[in-house]
Amino acid sequence: MTAVNPFCTSLLLLSLLSLSNGCTTLPNVSKVINEAPTGLKSPQIVSSKGLLTPRQSKAIMDRLKRSVGPTDILERHSAVVESITESPLVKGNRLTLLSDGPATYTAMFKALQNAKFHINLESYIIEDDETGRKFADLLLQKRAQGVLVNVIYDSVGSMNTPAAFFQRLRDGGVQVVGFNPVNPLKVRDKWELKQRDHRKILIVDGKVAIIGGINISKVYSSTPFKRKRNKKAPIHWRDTDVQIEGPAVAELQKLFLGTWVQQKGPKLSESDYLPDLKEKGTALVRVVGSTPGESNRIPFIVYVSAITFAENSIHMTNSYFFPDEQIVKALTDAAERGVDVKIVLPGVTDSQLALHAQRHYYSELLKSGVKLYERNTSLLHAKTAVIDKVWSTVGSTNMDFMSLLNNNEVNAVILSKEFAAEMEQMFVKDLADSKQIKPEEWKKRPLLHKAREWFVSLFVRWL
Repeated sequence: MTAVNPFCTSLLLLSLLSLSNGCTTLPNVSKVINEAPTGLKSPQIVSSKGLLTPRQSKAIMDRLKRSVGPTDILERHSAVVESITESPLVKGNRLTLLSDGPATYTAMFKALQNAKFHINLESYIIEDDETGRKFADLLLQKRAQGVLVNVIYDSVGSMNTPAAFFQRLRDGGVQVVGFNPVNPLKVRDKWELKQRDHRKILIVDGKVAIIGGINISKVYSSTPFKRKRNKKAPIHWRDTDVQIEGPAVAELQKLFLGTWVQQKGPKLSESDYLPDLKEKGTALVRVVGSTPGESNRIPFIVYVSAITFAENSIHMTNSYFFPDEQIVKALTDAAERGVDVKIVLPGVTDSQLALHAQRHYYSELLKSGVKLYERNTSLLHAKTAVIDKVWSTVGSTNMDFMSLLNNNEVNAVILSKEFAAEMEQMFVKDLADSKQIKPEEWKKRPLLHKAREWFVSLFVRWL
């Protein structure tokens, strides 16, 4: 999905050219769970000095368990994740929750201004608007000061951005790579239009990273208050990022460098992109990424297994919600066993088709006891969840088939009671600005609406 209205036309093009999605399947998470180690062994934890001993890891997890209510999210879920990825659970991180565009851009500009050695920026959309040009000006300024600057943008996501915008960066010494070019004549290997880079990552000096759902676009700069006073004002986009400082930044740097090499970017200048990192805080962070073509879609497995092992609460926001049957079953099973499942979804959107498609799932979810809300004061674009008041995730992964099957995605999975409390506070604010979908009212909606939702749902793999 896009972050700007003009891209809807290019999304249609992408949809038409990616019909092969219909033959692609997501991994069987139940099988993954069943094959994972069943013992309550503590997860392996990495510090800035290397892998901790089992005894040290157990002591950390025991302290965390004592701070929250009973939950399998800390051990059983971690065992599943460790069985499918080599991405470690890293201790010693300081996290800053960035709950909207202005807060995220403020943090990004501060990090960029403080850059001394290198800047790596990866974004699905980089617009040629006042926000995009502000970023470009600062990147060129830092490059003129001797800072190495490398940029990856998605060729479909940024299709509406003039080539001159990126050429200006190149002329100023910034190295720029377009992910999987739309023009097949520019592709060195196999043309993969349907495989997109949906990540949003900024890494400065290998020490500070910001990730989440926020692209480089002015749509994130508006406020909901202007919209309330003036209906002609640009609609506010509500999104979430997180700033990470500490050893987990290295895992994000590895993902960026891997994509750069995979896309055959120019050889990077000699620099220490993976410096020794000191511990900055107490949060445990696991970086989970997926890349096109992998049969193991790691963020998908992480989401399903986390929901499966939830014991108390699941509070989720998502922007494009067309879940596969495994996610639906995990959510309905959780609600039926007494877990407090609340999901905030967009009530206004950049795609009416997306709104109709997400509503197709409401009846089954509501019947099981899942509580659904639609946010109407802002366009909700956040992809977050907090489970059992200790497990959180912030990232780029939508609950749609394009995101789950084809895209480069990245999420930070965070084990921290303190950060989860911040996530809960943010979720409560979203609830206050949302309208609950009542089961009895939902059943009475017009037949035409039901038919429209059913029809659009037939095409969810291509939305």
